[in-house]
Amino acid sequence: MPGIGGIEACRQIKDRHPAIPVLILTSHSQKSLIERLIAAGAQGYCLKGIAAETLVLAIRSIAAGASWWDKVATAEIRAVFANPEPVKVGSKWEVLENPLTKREQEILALVAGGKSNQEIAQILYIAPGTVRVHVHAILQKLEVRDRTQAAVLAIQKGLVAEELLAIEP
Repeated sequence: MPGIGGIEACRQIKDRHPAIPVLILTSHSQKSLIERLIAAGAQGYCLKGIAAETLVLAIRSIAAGASWWDKVATAEIRAVFANPEPVKVGSKWEVLENPLTKREQEILALVAGGKSNQEIAQILYIAPGTVRVHVHAILQKLEVRDRTQAAVLAIQKGLVAEELLAIEP
């Protein structure tokens, strides 16, 4: 992009219009880029050269409130879940206690997997409104502003058990 890069453009869009979903189309897939995109508030990214049908699906997913990450990003996210990063508490390093209920962890794992509220409701056999209530509680407990930040924080802090990531419809 001429002028500013995609990360800064995303940051500015999210600062001015936090509710607008942002999907990044890029030719790069380095871990540091993924981390910066997440920090900027992007709901996902696709690599250039993606099949047109897949790009349309990604755009529709983002517009519906889900996130969309390519296979490289998803592998990185799953790797972080497998090895939670300890944080420094006082003078020692430890993995923080999980403030989420088992059901909230299940829902957050599905959010991290890019599922929409409707898809989560179908998978867990609960009402979409119940999913919304749980997502709201998750955002409040984790003190984050959106689903993407909740998923990233959960990954960084190891708040969702690895076996929950295997939930499939």
